[in-house]
Amino acid sequence: MITESSSDFASNADPAGQVLADPNCAWIHQLTVPLVSSTAASALAVQPLAGLRFAVKDNMDVAGNVTTAGCPAFAFEADASAQVVQQLLQAGAALLGKTNLDQFACGLNGTRSPYGAVPNAFNPAYVSGGSSSGSAYVVATGQVDFSLGTDTAGSGRVPAGLNNIVGLKPSRGLISTRGVLPAAQSVDCVSIFACTVATAVQVLESAMGHDPLDAYSRQLTLASEAFPASFTFGVPDQLEFYGDALAEAAFSDAVQRLQGMGGSAVPLDFAPFKQAAQLLYGSALVAERYAAIRPFFDQHEAEVIEPVRSIIAQGRQYSAADLFDAQSQLKLLGQRADALWADIDLLLVPTAPTHYSVASMLQIPVELNRRLGEYTNFVNLLDYAALSVPSAMRADGLPFGITLIGRCGSDWQLAELGQRYHHLTGLTQGATGLPLPAPQPIKGLTMKASNQGSVRVAVVGAHLSGMPLNSQLTERGASLVSTASTAADYRLYALPGTTPPKPGLLRVAAGQGSAIALEVWDMPLQHYGSFVALIPAPLGIGTLTLADGSSVQGFVCEAEALHDAQDISHLGGWRAYIASLQALND
Repeated sequence: MITESSSDFASNADPAGQVLADPNCAWIHQLTVPLVSSTAASALAVQPLAGLRFAVKDNMDVAGNVTTAGCPAFAFEADASAQVVQQLLQAGAALLGKTNLDQFACGLNGTRSPYGAVPNAFNPAYVSGGSSSGSAYVVATGQVDFSLGTDTAGSGRVPAGLNNIVGLKPSRGLISTRGVLPAAQSVDCVSIFACTVATAVQVLESAMGHDPLDAYSRQLTLASEAFPASFTFGVPDQLEFYGDALAEAAFSDAVQRLQGMGGSAVPLDFAPFKQAAQLLYGSALVAERYAAIRPFFDQHEAEVIEPVRSIIAQGRQYSAADLFDAQSQLKLLGQRADALWADIDLLLVPTAPTHYSVASMLQIPVELNRRLGEYTNFVNLLDYAALSVPSAMRADGLPFGITLIGRCGSDWQLAELGQRYHHLTGLTQGATGLPLPAPQPIKGLTMKASNQGSVRVAVVGAHLSGMPLNSQLTERGASLVSTASTAADYRLYALPGTTPPKPGLLRVAAGQGSAIALEVWDMPLQHYGSFVALIPAPLGIGTLTLADGSSVQGFVCEAEALHDAQDISHLGGWRAYIASLQALND
């Protein structure tokens, strides 16, 4: 059993006594000249990743460069690049360097490195998440377009959730781990960090592929149909946020947003997932971490920092029989978990239940690190795919992320849903302040038949998500596609005497109106007629022009009905008007 103790790492403290991590610690080695493939350079225009810059976690080999795994005594010069690195170079990406990590990829917080603690991209007094700490930080701060991490217990997801970026953890064996130093080889995954789902998907398309020289590589067939318009998602029946009310509220909002997209929440018995997660460090399964570096560890144990040293040393105490017992326990838990998937299409969890300061993590390094893995440790053990996407910015200025989890091979399905979810948040890219670009189609993914034959309709008032008439959309299987605004050619009015209160949208001369906030919903064609039949005069459906110049069907109002209506265009939308009324009543 590991006891709590302060880490060997020492950080600086600000005048208020907070421990601040150093942003320069994100890199272990930056290349003076970006590394590109000579083959890719000769045909740059046709390379799928041409023009993109990336970094790799320093437990991955890059030919002619040192691999440290966060341990100077372990460092060696690699003869060849990891298979995944080579594939990305061939695809035209330029490598800028290697990033910091929790030593030997053993941790979820980003402070367990002799190269320094990597800060959170939004507040250096808080942890970045780990073990892929540096890889997440350089993406969140815009230093690279994407990066590679690894994920055994959540290292490719927790740093994404804590830094407002996307963390794609593919199905096990989809990306080769040859040339990547193992943490627990049977469940290791190479993960992808990016500011958008579209970029992460673009990278995955170039990185994936069966590698017969990797013992755990698999020939996987990915699901090619998107989740249905009306889908079900499991939510743990027992949620733990460790007293973090801001995280709890943000997750509640996430559930509502996913419901607005056509999802139905199903409370799920989380016990088998939680029990499986506990086996990772609380059983003979931890011996795989020891096996990964056994020759080095047996000779240089003192060179490994705490608490990594104690965690890895645990692996020595188990027998082969203990390992078989643990594997059998895991199989039984997997059977219990499998039965729960009969009622859901995917599982929704917080990426991390809370944020911790660097100072707190250094004082209680094992327990607080364990808490960060509350919703991640079981995923690879039970052979699932997962995608962490940004969800909200909390009132304290820290990000909150959610993770969509699906069965093995659901990678494209998660990406399609996750991209729609991310773009509905209205968040910016990482810590850069840049707006999200337009979403991109997920190649190789088709919509289910129930999603085909649909019409997109824009709503501006009582049908908005969370508003009184929104159920008229959701009960017909409509799903929220995006938030947007009209071109500045419309005026919005509060119609008198309507129950529930409704607005009227009127087109005016070009440039003589305002941009009005709206939501775009995807409505199955077979239900569209019954929806339109519910719309009372003077409202109707017409063609709206959006701010980006595109057109969509949407609510409009007859001009004759607006003589006694209040012009609320200056507020920019119906939500702002309702909020102004509530403020007057407070």
